[in-house]
Amino acid sequence: MRAALAATAKALAVRMLARRDHSRAELTQKLRRRGVAENDIESVLTEMARLGYLSDARYADAVVAQRKGRYGKRAIAHALSARGIAKDDAALALAQLTGGDETSEAQALWQARFGEPPCDEREKARQVRFLQARGYPLSVALAVLRSAGAHDSEA
Repeated sequence: MRAALAATAKALAVRMLARRDHSRAELTQKLRRRGVAENDIESVLTEMARLGYLSDARYADAVVAQRKGRYGKRAIAHALSARGIAKDDAALALAQLTGGDETSEAQALWQARFGEPPCDEREKARQVRFLQARGYPLSVALAVLRSAGAHDSEA
């Protein structure tokens, strides 16, 4: 009976990984919700990692590649942390982002979204909030608006 449950857990894990990549923590949560026993989860995930089906480093690289250019480094780091990626795997994946200038990335994102300087303080605050929600620091958001020709008062 125990072997049948382990086989079911393995089949569930393979099906989940066939749809999309998961972090180890995400897959653990999904299997727990399905009622798989803790020791079965651990053995199945260890086997999946050994076979190369499950890799937090690969998953972190995919998340960074997907969010690069649309989110700031801080927001991407938070997303990796929320998905249970270890700090060293996250740091390796985030190293991909050092090639670009965060201000120019924020400028391109702002240009695509707004395209023109804010007409009043309310609109300026909205644009700053948008950039901050995407993980850019306040200093970068204000620099983007300054370069776009917005007046220099605080948001």
